[in-house]
Amino acid sequence: MASDTGDRMKIVIGYAVWATLCAAVAGVAISLIHTWFFSSHPSAAEFWHTLFDDVATTLGIAAGQGAVALVTGSLLTQLGRGLHATVLLGLLVGLFDFVMNFLQMAAPRTELGWVPDLIILAAVTIGITVFGSRSAAVAPPPP
Repeated sequence: MASDTGDRMKIVIGYAVWATLCAAVAGVAISLIHTWFFSSHPSAAEFWHTLFDDVATTLGIAAGQGAVALVTGSLLTQLGRGLHATVLLGLLVGLFDFVMNFLQMAAPRTELGWVPDLIILAAVTIGITVFGSRSAAVAPPPP
């Protein structure tokens, strides 16, 4: 039983890393789009400053989402649930990030502010993680 829990935790850790990477890639893509098309930068230095600030913020948010995925997956494992289709779950986290950030960039009225945005991202990460969990079936002991 302990080995089963350990195996499920390895999956949770892998999923948390994957979700972090997917969120980071989505955020960097949005940062590039924002810097090239939606921000004013009269000089090359201002362009790089804007891009660097956007990417740094994005990576911090992605790391936070990975931590949320790790904690949620760990709690689910303690409750006897395992994660399934983790590649798809990570891609869903990244897709949601991309769509939400693009919408807020293209239609600024949809921007709610930092605190609501971070709460939404955390809640969606929790929801996607829970959605991908299944009750771990107890296998009969080998004969």
